[in-house]
Amino acid sequence: MTAELTALLLTAASLGFVHTLIGPDHYIPFIAMSQARSWSRRKTLLITFLCGLGHVGSSVVIGLIGIGLGVAVARLEGVEATRGDIAAWLMIAFGLVYGLWGVKRALRGRSHAHAHFHLAKAHEHAHAHEHGHTHEHEHVHAHVPEPAAAGEPKANITPWVLFTIFVFGPCEPLIPIVMYPAARMGAGSVILVTAAFAVATIGTMMTIVGLGSVGLKVAKFGGFERWMHATAGAMIFLCGFAIKFMGL
Repeated sequence: MTAELTALLLTAASLGFVHTLIGPDHYIPFIAMSQARSWSRRKTLLITFLCGLGHVGSSVVIGLIGIGLGVAVARLEGVEATRGDIAAWLMIAFGLVYGLWGVKRALRGRSHAHAHFHLAKAHEHAHAHEHGHTHEHEHVHAHVPEPAAAGEPKANITPWVLFTIFVFGPCEPLIPIVMYPAARMGAGSVILVTAAFAVATIGTMMTIVGLGSVGLKVAKFGGFERWMHATAGAMIFLCGFAIKFMGL
């Protein structure tokens, strides 16, 4: 391994780490959704890994096509910028819709009292208790369970939405700084440099998401718990807003 390739590998790994660390959109959506939807640690990390793979893989494919066709770096950067805009708007839209649904769900879940009457042989009596409608509640007397909340997103939709957003999300440093210099050194160098960038990027994502989600799991939120979906939507919306309008 030449000194030039070694330097390029270190550069790729460093860029992958920094690129992920300074981009909260790489980890906040997963931490927020893991808490809101009560994902297990394994499921959270698996979804993070797959989204990270789609995030890096899409830029790799575009970069390889550009290298093969001899497309100028500036043109590929334009393609990546367009993809970044699409990803930002998708994140904004998803965060807004999910957040509004979360607000509706939280308001529906406010505690309130119902009176229940029981007929006995010698007398009848009533009692009241408080509950919310976000979860079914049980009584010692027979009752008909409430139907599932109308419009509630199915559990298997959210990961696919996140995956789609991250496939559109570009890895800005990968093409101009890493892949083109590596292409002049042969296919083997391209593979090594790309792998170094991918491992650093996805590894950093999974580490931050893992630590963040574990921290939230042990935290006690009390009555704020019902606002977790709304909070998750707001965080995703802000991530998309920061990408689009603040250049993060």
